Amino acid sequence: MPETTTGNVIKLTGDDVVCYVRKRSNAKTEAASLIPAQTSFEFDLKRDSDTTDTKDGGFATTASLETDVEVDFLNNTSKIADQLVDSILNNEVLEIWGVVRKRRNKDGKYFAWYMQGIVSEDDNSNDAGDTSERDVSFAISGTPQRGWTTLTDDQAAELDYVFRGLDVVTEGEDGAEVNGGIPWKDEDAGTNEEVPSTQKAA
Repeated sequence: MPETTTGNVIKLTGDDVVCYVRKRSNAKTEAASLIPAQTSFEFDLKRDSDTTDTKDGGFATTASLETDVEVDFLNNTSKIADQLVDSILNNEVLEIWGVVRKRRNKDGKYFAWYMQGIVSEDDNSNDAGDTSERDVSFAISGTPQRGWTTLTDDQAAELDYVFRGLDVVTEGEDGAEVNGGIPWKDEDAGTNEEVPSTQKAA
Protein backbone atom coordinates (compact mmCIF):
# COMPACT_ATOMS: atom_id res chain seq x y z
CA MET A 1 0.00 0.00 0.00
CA PRO A 2 1.52 3.39 -0.96
CA GLU A 3 2.69 5.60 1.84
CA THR A 4 0.54 8.63 2.55
CA THR A 5 2.41 11.92 2.60
CA THR A 6 1.06 14.39 5.11
CA GLY A 7 3.90 16.90 5.15
CA ASN A 8 2.05 19.43 2.97
CA VAL A 9 -1.39 18.94 4.52
CA ILE A 10 -2.67 22.07 6.26
CA LYS A 11 -5.89 21.84 8.21
CA LEU A 12 -8.20 24.69 7.26
CA THR A 13 -11.04 26.19 9.22
CA GLY A 14 -13.91 28.26 7.88
CA ASP A 15 -12.06 31.37 9.06
CA ASP A 16 -9.31 30.66 6.52
CA VAL A 17 -11.53 31.10 3.44
CA VAL A 18 -12.82 34.62 2.84
CA CYS A 19 -14.71 36.44 0.12
CA TYR A 20 -13.57 39.56 -1.74
CA VAL A 21 -15.79 41.45 -4.18
CA ARG A 22 -15.46 44.28 -6.70
CA LYS A 23 -17.72 45.83 -9.31
CA ARG A 24 -16.41 44.64 -12.66
CA SER A 25 -16.81 48.18 -14.00
CA ASN A 26 -14.36 49.41 -11.32
CA ALA A 27 -11.61 46.92 -12.19
CA LYS A 28 -9.31 49.66 -13.53
CA THR A 29 -9.82 52.08 -10.65
CA GLU A 30 -9.94 50.11 -7.39
CA ALA A 31 -8.79 46.92 -5.71
CA ALA A 32 -11.22 44.26 -4.52
CA SER A 33 -12.65 44.65 -1.01
CA LEU A 34 -13.17 42.12 1.73
CA ILE A 35 -16.83 41.84 2.70
CA PRO A 36 -16.67 42.98 6.35
CA ALA A 37 -17.87 40.85 9.27
CA GLN A 38 -18.28 37.62 7.31
CA THR A 39 -19.76 34.75 9.30
CA SER A 40 -20.02 32.21 6.47
CA PHE A 41 -18.78 31.75 2.90
CA GLU A 42 -20.23 28.84 0.92
CA PHE A 43 -18.76 27.81 -2.44
CA ASP A 44 -20.41 24.84 -4.13
CA LEU A 45 -19.51 23.33 -7.51
CA LYS A 46 -21.94 20.78 -8.89
CA ARG A 47 -22.76 19.01 -12.14
CA ASP A 48 -25.86 16.86 -12.35
CA SER A 49 -25.64 13.56 -14.19
CA ASP A 50 -28.21 11.24 -15.71
CA THR A 51 -28.31 7.91 -17.50
CA THR A 52 -30.15 7.37 -20.77
CA ASP A 53 -31.13 3.83 -21.66
CA THR A 54 -29.98 2.81 -25.13
CA LYS A 55 -29.98 -0.48 -27.05
CA ASP A 56 -26.32 -0.83 -26.10
CA GLY A 57 -26.96 -0.18 -22.42
CA GLY A 58 -26.90 2.86 -20.20
CA PHE A 59 -25.36 6.05 -21.57
CA ALA A 60 -24.19 8.63 -19.02
CA THR A 61 -24.91 12.28 -19.70
CA THR A 62 -23.95 15.33 -17.68
CA ALA A 63 -25.45 18.78 -17.35
CA SER A 64 -23.63 22.11 -17.34
CA LEU A 65 -21.53 23.08 -14.32
CA GLU A 66 -23.44 25.02 -11.68
CA THR A 67 -21.77 27.23 -9.09
CA ASP A 68 -23.49 28.29 -5.89
CA VAL A 69 -21.89 31.08 -3.88
CA GLU A 70 -23.39 32.46 -0.68
CA VAL A 71 -21.97 34.88 1.89
CA ASP A 72 -23.43 35.60 5.31
CA PHE A 73 -22.24 38.68 7.17
CA LEU A 74 -23.28 41.09 9.87
CA ASN A 75 -25.12 43.99 8.29
CA ASN A 76 -22.94 47.08 7.99
CA THR A 77 -22.63 50.37 6.15
CA SER A 78 -19.44 49.64 4.22
CA LYS A 79 -19.00 50.64 0.59
CA ILE A 80 -18.88 47.04 -0.58
CA ALA A 81 -22.03 46.13 1.36
CA ASP A 82 -23.85 48.88 -0.56
CA GLN A 83 -22.40 47.66 -3.86
CA LEU A 84 -23.95 44.24 -3.25
CA VAL A 85 -27.33 45.96 -3.15
CA ASP A 86 -26.44 47.88 -6.34
CA SER A 87 -25.77 44.56 -8.07
CA ILE A 88 -29.21 43.10 -7.46
CA LEU A 89 -31.05 46.39 -8.10
CA ASN A 90 -29.17 47.33 -11.27
CA ASN A 91 -28.19 43.86 -12.54
CA GLU A 92 -24.56 44.93 -12.19
CA VAL A 93 -21.84 42.33 -12.66
CA LEU A 94 -19.42 41.73 -9.79
CA GLU A 95 -16.06 40.01 -9.59
CA ILE A 96 -15.91 37.55 -6.69
CA TRP A 97 -12.87 35.88 -5.13
CA GLY A 98 -12.77 33.08 -2.58
CA VAL A 99 -9.29 33.45 -1.06
CA VAL A 100 -7.67 30.71 1.03
CA ARG A 101 -5.37 32.69 3.28
CA LYS A 102 -3.41 29.66 4.53
CA ARG A 103 -2.53 28.24 1.12
CA ARG A 104 0.36 29.99 -0.60
CA ASN A 105 2.70 29.08 -3.44
CA LYS A 106 6.48 29.46 -3.60
CA ASP A 107 6.08 33.10 -4.67
CA GLY A 108 4.00 33.93 -1.60
CA LYS A 109 0.74 34.32 -3.53
CA TYR A 110 -2.56 33.09 -2.11
CA PHE A 111 -4.74 30.39 -3.67
CA ALA A 112 -8.10 31.74 -4.85
CA TRP A 113 -11.18 30.97 -6.87
CA TYR A 114 -12.22 33.76 -9.26
CA MET A 115 -15.76 34.23 -10.56
CA GLN A 116 -18.06 36.78 -12.16
CA GLY A 117 -21.76 37.13 -11.52
CA ILE A 118 -24.56 39.18 -10.03
CA VAL A 119 -26.33 39.13 -6.68
CA SER A 120 -29.43 36.96 -7.11
CA GLU A 121 -30.74 37.27 -3.55
CA ASP A 122 -30.04 39.62 -0.64
CA ASP A 123 -31.86 38.44 2.47
CA ASN A 124 -31.91 40.80 5.47
CA SER A 125 -32.63 39.33 8.89
CA ASN A 126 -33.65 41.99 11.42
CA ASP A 127 -35.14 40.31 14.47
CA ALA A 128 -35.79 42.39 17.56
CA GLY A 129 -32.89 42.27 19.99
CA ASP A 130 -30.61 40.45 17.51
CA THR A 131 -27.79 41.70 15.31
CA SER A 132 -28.91 42.59 11.79
CA GLU A 133 -27.56 40.01 9.33
CA ARG A 134 -27.44 39.65 5.55
CA ASP A 135 -27.40 36.47 3.49
CA VAL A 136 -26.28 37.23 -0.06
CA SER A 137 -26.41 34.69 -2.91
CA PHE A 138 -24.68 35.11 -6.26
CA ALA A 139 -25.66 33.89 -9.72
CA ILE A 140 -22.31 32.93 -11.25
CA SER A 141 -21.71 33.14 -15.01
CA GLY A 142 -19.39 30.71 -16.75
CA THR A 143 -16.79 28.49 -15.09
CA PRO A 144 -14.93 29.63 -11.96
CA GLN A 145 -11.19 29.84 -12.42
CA ARG A 146 -8.45 28.71 -10.01
CA GLY A 147 -5.27 30.67 -9.55
CA TRP A 148 -2.93 32.59 -7.27
CA THR A 149 -3.29 36.21 -6.20
CA THR A 150 -1.35 38.78 -4.26
CA LEU A 151 -2.87 40.83 -1.48
CA THR A 152 -2.15 44.52 -1.13
CA ASP A 153 -0.89 45.75 2.24
CA ASP A 154 -4.37 47.07 3.02
CA GLN A 155 -6.03 43.80 2.04
CA ALA A 156 -3.57 41.80 4.12
CA ALA A 157 -4.16 44.13 7.06
CA GLU A 158 -7.89 43.38 6.85
CA LEU A 159 -7.11 39.70 7.43
CA ASP A 160 -4.37 39.95 10.01
CA TYR A 161 -2.02 42.38 11.69
CA VAL A 162 1.63 42.35 12.66
CA PHE A 163 3.08 42.75 16.12
CA ARG A 164 3.62 46.34 17.24
CA GLY A 165 5.56 47.71 20.16
CA LEU A 166 4.35 50.33 22.61
CA ASP A 167 6.11 53.22 20.86
CA VAL A 168 4.46 55.78 18.58
CA VAL A 169 4.24 54.39 15.03
CA THR A 170 6.49 56.31 12.63
CA GLU A 171 7.80 55.86 9.11
CA GLY A 172 11.43 54.88 8.55
CA GLU A 173 13.78 56.10 5.84
CA ASP A 174 12.76 53.27 3.50
CA GLY A 175 9.07 53.86 4.12
CA ALA A 176 8.76 50.85 6.43
CA GLU A 177 6.82 51.18 9.66
CA VAL A 178 8.83 51.75 12.83
CA ASN A 179 6.97 50.86 16.02
CA GLY A 180 9.57 49.68 18.53
CA GLY A 181 8.42 46.07 18.35
CA ILE A 182 9.91 42.87 16.95
CA PRO A 183 7.74 39.88 15.92
CA TRP A 184 8.22 36.65 17.91
CA LYS A 185 10.85 34.13 16.77
CA ASP A 186 11.06 30.67 18.34
CA GLU A 187 14.85 30.73 18.35
CA ASP A 188 14.89 33.92 20.41
CA ALA A 189 12.70 33.18 23.41
CA GLY A 190 14.43 35.75 25.63
CA THR A 191 15.64 35.33 29.22
CA ASN A 192 14.39 36.07 32.70
CA GLU A 193 15.94 39.24 34.03
CA GLU A 194 15.10 41.69 36.76
CA VAL A 195 13.62 44.89 35.46
CA PRO A 196 15.28 48.02 36.91
CA SER A 197 12.92 49.96 39.13
CA THR A 198 11.67 53.29 37.83
CA GLN A 199 11.03 54.51 41.39
CA LYS A 200 13.54 57.00 42.78
CA ALA A 201 15.06 56.25 46.17
CA ALA A 202 13.68 58.38 48.99
